[in-house]
Amino acid sequence: MAKIAFILLCHKDPEAIVRQAEQLTAVGDYISIHFDARAPKAAYDMIQGALKDNPNVTYATKRIKCGWGEWSLVQATLYAVEAAVNAFPRATHFYMVSGDCMAIKSATHAKALLDSDDCDYIESFDFFESDWIKTGMKEERLIYRHFFNERTHKTLFYNSWWAQRKLRLEREIPADLQIMIGSQWWCLRRRTVEWILDMTRNRPDVMRFFRTTWIPDETFFQTLVRHLVPEPEIRTRTLTFLMFTDYGMPVTFYDDHYDLLLSQDFLFARKISPEATTLKERLGRLYASGRTDFKISNEGTRLFHFLTGRGRIGRRFAPRFWETEASLGRERELLIIACKKWHVAKRLVGSIQHHTNIPTIDYLFNEDHTPLPDLGGIQTTLSKRTRHRRALMRMLFDYYETDRLIICLDTASLDLMQDFFSDRSTTRLLEIECEFTDEYLIGHAKRVGLAGEQTADETMQQLLPTIRYDVVYESDRIGDAGFEHHLRIREAASPDENVPPLAEFLSVPEDVARNLAQTPYLFAD
Repeated sequence: MAKIAFILLCHKDPEAIVRQAEQLTAVGDYISIHFDARAPKAAYDMIQGALKDNPNVTYATKRIKCGWGEWSLVQATLYAVEAAVNAFPRATHFYMVSGDCMAIKSATHAKALLDSDDCDYIESFDFFESDWIKTGMKEERLIYRHFFNERTHKTLFYNSWWAQRKLRLEREIPADLQIMIGSQWWCLRRRTVEWILDMTRNRPDVMRFFRTTWIPDETFFQTLVRHLVPEPEIRTRTLTFLMFTDYGMPVTFYDDHYDLLLSQDFLFARKISPEATTLKERLGRLYASGRTDFKISNEGTRLFHFLTGRGRIGRRFAPRFWETEASLGRERELLIIACKKWHVAKRLVGSIQHHTNIPTIDYLFNEDHTPLPDLGGIQTTLSKRTRHRRALMRMLFDYYETDRLIICLDTASLDLMQDFFSDRSTTRLLEIECEFTDEYLIGHAKRVGLAGEQTADETMQQLLPTIRYDVVYESDRIGDAGFEHHLRIREAASPDENVPPLAEFLSVPEDVARNLAQTPYLFAD
């Protein structure tokens, strides 16, 4: 009978990881865990301590920091696979899962399926001929070298790409490889996994090539399996049930999806909402249940498109993205920097990017040209962003694969602050109090259309007291709102006085906060 070694890549929620490992090893299967090195060491120690007496658990040979679209995701997988191959000589299959995956069939059913067909399950479509990539880069993922992360170092990523295009630094794809593409959620036989590990050691040219491709987790295993395994032994599908909305975002499953999930012709499902506690409890018991009475209707994808295509309101079968009642997520933390002087906030954000790993976005609800990823059109105008504010923020949390996100707002955006603070997520506010000279306020009046280049000095002098009061009034309104976790730093304060609120706002050590407070020319106009 098949024995499965699960390859788990995860980066958060150590308690859930422990539960997942215990559930999957309860019937004699194995698990190899790679816990992202960006996560706190205490969380990793907690996982190891809780599972130390479980002989069916091992850990990747090395922990590394992972980033979306980077080679690091493939390398982390290889470290976990290598550990599993060495630790579990009786494992017959290796199944890739994430912390958001849960079994939707019993182990008995899963092993009967694997025993019935001697093959590998992996999506592997021709990279150039298929329409797997809908938008964005295609050939450019391969023929140029990508050294920077598009999400965390966007300017460097695109400047490097354009420089290579201009200098015609295209490279050749290894001649004997047919590049394939598909989902990263595969299930491979032991022989196939051992062949892949051998190839990583014997083909440095292939490894060099993939290390600088963009999003290699969609091409590396898919290409090597097709290169090494006879086509009749490959099933070009995944055994993990996942769906995407029209906006390219993964559909999340909730408590009322239990029967739907069990009726799909898959072994696992991704992704399960952190708030779907009842669903997680029921699925957690399922894998070790021994059940074999599953009635497969496989209508999930068709039913989802039928219901969402008619604008059905509600969470079942995934919410429409414009639902105003939807939450950002109880486990998420939104950090808001409010400042009337946008250049001051942007300077602080730049320093935060340098000293921390928290994703940041400038004045996305105030500046039309704020750089944003393509989210299906919701990001195209200020009016759309504001109207669908919570949906936009949920999509940005998902895009950056983070539970903490920083945005900047103008101090006039009290309605946005109130809306975000009313959400079930944790919201923190850092207000930056600046000093305003007459020259700055005159410039502000011109920028917002209260005055023009031809406005008489007498008129301008009459406007200044009103504008100055308006700026002060905005700050007073924020204070009167009584927001929890409302902190302030002040231009008039010393860097040492600004350290505690910065440390509390970002949950960082004081030495990091001190570096931020000492950002050169932070308040300069």
